Amino acid sequence: MQEDISVYLFLGFLESGKTKFIQETLEDKRMETGERTLLLICEEGEEEYKPEKFEVKNVAVVTLESADELTVENLERLTRKYDVQRVVVEYNGTWLLQQFFDAMPESWVINQMMTFFDAGTFLNYNANMRQLVFDKVQMTQMVVFNRFKGEYDKLAFHKTVRGISRRPDIVYEYIGGKAEFDDIEDPLPFDVNAPVIEIEDRDFAWFYRDMAENGENYVGKTVKFKGMTAVSKKTPAGFIVLGRHIMTCCEADISYDGFAVKTCGLIEGVKTRDWLTVTAKIAMEYNSVYRSVGPVLTALKIERAEAPEEQIATYY
Repeated sequence: MQEDISVYLFLGFLESGKTKFIQETLEDKRMETGERTLLLICEEGEEEYKPEKFEVKNVAVVTLESADELTVENLERLTRKYDVQRVVVEYNGTWLLQQFFDAMPESWVINQMMTFFDAGTFLNYNANMRQLVFDKVQMTQMVVFNRFKGEYDKLAFHKTVRGISRRPDIVYEYIGGKAEFDDIEDPLPFDVNAPVIEIEDRDFAWFYRDMAENGENYVGKTVKFKGMTAVSKKTPAGFIVLGRHIMTCCEADISYDGFAVKTCGLIEGVKTRDWLTVTAKIAMEYNSVYRSVGPVLTALKIERAEAPEEQIATYY
C-alpha cells in the first residue's frame, strides 16, 4: 500500500506573492528532508522560479498549461514518473478548488493550505469576483495580504475574510517585509441577549468557550442547543452531561466537553452517545460533574435528535 503523500497547496490570484513565498520556502534548509518533491505550477506570472537556488533537492518542476491537464490520470502519472513523496502546488487563481480535489490521487493528502492576496487589489477582486475569492478562502488555514500599507483599513479586509470563514489566521505583510497577525476580535455568532440563545451546530465550540470564559454573562438566561450525551456512575442522579467533541487545532487535541444538565424528569432512558436538543435555564453553581462551580443547565424542554452532519465541533 502506497504511503500518503503530503500536499502543500498555495492559493491566490496572479501576482499575489505565491511564487515568491514558495521560492523562499524551497530555499530554506529546514525544508530539506530528503523527500522527492513535485512542484506543480498551475499558472505562470511575471516572477519565475530559480531552481538553482533551492536548498531542497530532488525537486521536479512541472507546469500545467490548462485545467484539462488537471486529471487523476495525469497526476498519478506524475506521481509514478518522479516517485513523488511530497507535492507543492501553486494553484491557478481562476480555477475552482473543487477541480483540484476531484483530480487528487487517493494517496495525496492536504497537509497545508495557504491563500495569498495582493492587498492593493483584494477588495476590488472581492467586489467583482466574489465566487473566486470565496473559493480560495473557505477552506484555507491562513490568508496573507501582501504589500499591505498603513493607510489601508484592516477591518475591511478582516470582515471580508470572516464573512467567509472564521477558521483561517489572517496576516498582513507590509511593503518592506514586516508581518503582523490580525488581532481584531470577532463578535459571537449568536445573540447572547436573545430571549432564547439559539446555538447552531456549527457554533457550539464558540458557545462552549465563551461560557467557560464569560459564564457570568449567561446566568439566568435560556439557551437551546443540540448535543451528545455522556452518562456514567459519576453523574449525579437526575443529571446528564450534554456536549460535543471539540477540535481546537488538530485531531490530536479533540476532546469531549459538555455541561451538567438537570433533566427535571423530562426524559428517561438516556444513554451515552444519544443526541438531544435541550432548552434550559443557566445557573452557575457547584456540581460534581465539574468538582467545582460551573454552568448548570436546568432543562425546560428536552427532545431526542438526529446526529448533526459534522459531529466534531470546531472554531472553523
